Amino acid sequence: MVVDANSKEGIEAFAAKAAELGEVKYCIHTAGHSPNQASPEKIIDLDLIGSKYALDAFGKVIAKGGAGLLISSQTGYMFPPLSAEEEYQIMTTPADKLKDLPCLSPERITNSGTAYIVSKKANHLQVQYAAAHEWGERGARINTISPGVIVTPLAYDEFNANGAGYQRMIDATPMRRVGSPDEIGAAGAFLLSDAASYVTGTDLLVDGGTIAALKNKKFNLGR
Repeated sequence: MVVDANSKEGIEAFAAKAAELGEVKYCIHTAGHSPNQASPEKIIDLDLIGSKYALDAFGKVIAKGGAGLLISSQTGYMFPPLSAEEEYQIMTTPADKLKDLPCLSPERITNSGTAYIVSKKANHLQVQYAAAHEWGERGARINTISPGVIVTPLAYDEFNANGAGYQRMIDATPMRRVGSPDEIGAAGAFLLSDAASYVTGTDLLVDGGTIAALKNKKFNLGR
């Protein structure tokens, strides 16, 4: 099916169609804009609210023993932070009401970078909620992966817009290189497999140590 990942109705129809075809054992949600691809509003709509639509829709059809995976980003660990109350609001607010939250207002989310960071942090929170509620009640697991700088077509848009900044990040990363789609695929295969049968509601950071370097002040995002 061709699915509009911004459309609640479209995603629900996709989930229903999948269930018609048989037991839904696995679900991987990858849709998202990067900061240099869209406005703050469009990033919130797709990366944050669209992801919530997918978690909700497939949480109604995922089979017992099934597993889901939402692709987030290492930026979910970057600034600006949300307060504990704001995190709880994002975690528990229905998808259709998320835009009413002050912490997601245009006055607060003033640029695409901030929208992206907040959206990816929200992915972690929404998956925690789903694991404890709909997905968990169906006996299914759901997790996120937060990739670092991975060489994909989306990444090239970012490189072209801010190549120097990304090179500084790569140089400061303990692994001293970018990651590959195969490495993210291997991490995803683990989380979906029976080897991770006791892992749910968590995020796997696969970033070559970028966030570790940032927290240890090996580089500064603003420089």
